Amino acid sequence: VQLQASGGGLVQAGGSLRLSCAASGRTSSRSGMGWFRQAPGKEREFVAVERWSGGTTYYADSVKGRFTISRDNAKNTVYLQMNRLKPEDTAVYYCAALNPRTILSEITSEDRYEYWGQGTLVTVSS
Repeated sequence: VQLQASGGGLVQAGGSLRLSCAASGRTSSRSGMGWFRQAPGKEREFVAVERWSGGTTYYADSVKGRFTISRDNAKNTVYLQMNRLKPEDTAVYYCAALNPRTILSEITSEDRYEYWGQGTLVTVSS
């Protein structure tokens, strides 16, 4: 599975961006897709995930109500719509494919994700 993230850029606080993650290869073997981010000097952290089974979504508390994860099966693409952006959202955003054997309690752990994209930089100015 190959993942290509795009859509990052510079935006003012309060603005919006939509990130895309295009998947190719054996995408049918995956059970979901997630987004993580890594701010300068900080560890990578979970942002959002959608599980294919049931279409359930989970979000980090810091983005709940502002970010929305969605997918377009025909395009093999997952999106992260980011609204009301804050300077603290500044980070490199990564998409990753969820390991099919992941249980719910592990879903925010990056160890349960495989085939990471290359990352796309989001910068939010104050």
